[in-house]
Amino acid sequence: LALYFHVGEREEKCIIEDIPSDTLVVGNYKVQRWDIHIHDFQESAPGLGMFVTVTSPSGEVLLSKLYGPQATFSFTSYLSGEHIICFQSNSTRFAVTAGSRLRMHLDIRVGEHFLDESAIQAKDKVNEVNVRLEHLIEQIHHVTREQDYEREREEKFRKTSEETNSNILWWAIVQTLILISVGIWQIKSLRDFFIAKKLV
Repeated sequence: LALYFHVGEREEKCIIEDIPSDTLVVGNYKVQRWDIHIHDFQESAPGLGMFVTVTSPSGEVLLSKLYGPQATFSFTSYLSGEHIICFQSNSTRFAVTAGSRLRMHLDIRVGEHFLDESAIQAKDKVNEVNVRLEHLIEQIHHVTREQDYEREREEKFRKTSEETNSNILWWAIVQTLILISVGIWQIKSLRDFFIAKKLV
């Protein structure tokens, strides 16, 4: 997931990521501040910090830390589901003005374990192959966890759909019985009315 968005200073912005359990999530971001003199965003925002907060589906805070204007953060999920990742600047401005707009570039990678290229280059070819093989195995485990999670979600969705269809069927049967009962009652009422008025 790579995106950018605008946010005011001290304004909190959150995104939701659906993440399988036991998955490493790594995020990189860079913040730019709007310059009212040049009418453009500066390449960097020195002195500006960002609070990064990550909340699990159960409401537990997995990460809450102050970073700089450009940083990398990471966390590991222990529950499957929607994780909320929030960002808020630590600006001390008292009012949000035209000059306090921020642009945030964000890149989030789910389930990636990055290779340390410098460490690999320092070793011989056999070790390099071993490290790359371990990385590949870890990626396969991540794909397997992702598939299991998607299968679990699909099964839950199918069960919900079947329950809904069953409820609709029973409601249709109940409606039909009510309509038949009302029809029989109306016919009986009309018959009794005609007999009482001696029309039949």
